[in-house]
Amino acid sequence: APVVAEYDPQLSRLVGRVEHEARYGGAVVTDFTLLRAGALHTANGGYLILRAQDLFAEAGAWEALKRALVGRELRPDDPAIRGGAPTRTLDPDPIPLQVKVILIGPPVLYFMLLDADEDFGSIFKVMADFDYEVERTPENELDYAHFIGRLCHDEKLRHLTADAVGLVIEQSARLAGTQNRLSTRFGQLADLVREANHWADQADREFVAREDVLRAIDNRRYLRNRVEMRLLEMLLDGKRLIATSEAVVGQINALTVSQVGDHSFGQPNRVTVRTYVGKSGVIQIDREVALAGPIHNKGLMTLVGYLGGQYAGDHPLSLNAQITFEQSYGGIEGDSASSTELYALLSSLAGIPISQAIAVTGSVNQHGEIQPIGGVTEKVEGWFNVCRQRGLTGDQGCMIPAANIQDLMLDHTVIEAVAAGQFHIWAVRSVDEGIELLTGRSASDVHTAVAA
Repeated sequence: APVVAEYDPQLSRLVGRVEHEARYGGAVVTDFTLLRAGALHTANGGYLILRAQDLFAEAGAWEALKRALVGRELRPDDPAIRGGAPTRTLDPDPIPLQVKVILIGPPVLYFMLLDADEDFGSIFKVMADFDYEVERTPENELDYAHFIGRLCHDEKLRHLTADAVGLVIEQSARLAGTQNRLSTRFGQLADLVREANHWADQADREFVAREDVLRAIDNRRYLRNRVEMRLLEMLLDGKRLIATSEAVVGQINALTVSQVGDHSFGQPNRVTVRTYVGKSGVIQIDREVALAGPIHNKGLMTLVGYLGGQYAGDHPLSLNAQITFEQSYGGIEGDSASSTELYALLSSLAGIPISQAIAVTGSVNQHGEIQPIGGVTEKVEGWFNVCRQRGLTGDQGCMIPAANIQDLMLDHTVIEAVAAGQFHIWAVRSVDEGIELLTGRSASDVHTAVAA
């Protein structure tokens, strides 16, 4: 059975066409020798593969395909008839059609088409949702090594050393966002191998070494990180206020993730809290001025639930507390800073300072358990870059949820600094563990001071 892939599904290329010739005097004529087959003719009795985005971008292509599949017959397109030109043309009998059409596209487009076209679901009855990741097993790692070997053989590239292959596989896990899965975005991995080959060629090496892959990774990041570097420069110049040492009451470094195109990066944001006598409760300034999204607001209300359960079991909790992300002028969304805000609030209520050398991320529930968050790798690397530029002291590090340990796929510079004891990563499961690390005091001391 024929298998045909059509990458330019224009109407005439899809269903065929009736061509015309201009004769002397302006007459336009045609005959059976000017009938041209389309992709559906070629694939008849077999399979036709189309990119969904391309199909729906071509005027009339989807409607023609739908008519052919529903009627199970194929008529060629005649531009003269569509254009309304007064000319003689052919009206060939339709050809019986028996073909399986495979549309390739993102799941969101499939669901949009189900809603937009009542015939779509009856025509395309089978939806295969392929994952972007696979489990990281020795067998799959071996398959990745074979893929790299085949790529180098087919494109006549230098082959990779074992260490270099291992680093490409590590990069695949980084793309997947976890240590125990591998990305199936083979196009990106193939590009990495090609770029590493370039650097091996520059170094006149017989094989691509680990340092060539590292250089390709670093160069790829450099080409995309202009905004990230600009924000870092503002911080180092003192235009964005972030402390990386000392201890301060009611102040903490939260970690956020920003994305510019396909480049994601972490950066710190200062969170401050002021508490005073009153009955207004916890006020999130960003929420009051409509800069906070619904998930962030949910995290704030969860924080309030923890406070009530922890400190207001016997009597009402009377306080005024204002929380804000300083120097933040855009929208704030997500609950990954809810534990961070809670630590700063407890610090302000207790009058106990928090270490500014430690940046924090993590969601909290009403029982004080620290929940996993997204973008943990980017957040750790973002804080590390700030500390490295200012000078590593050996006291600096990140506090993350324990459930995110398996999601860390860190840059080699961070790994080397952690191994040397210059930077630290602490994993916590509860608010009590976190507040002890941040203040150097026992959790019971902090709770007593808050309740006093």
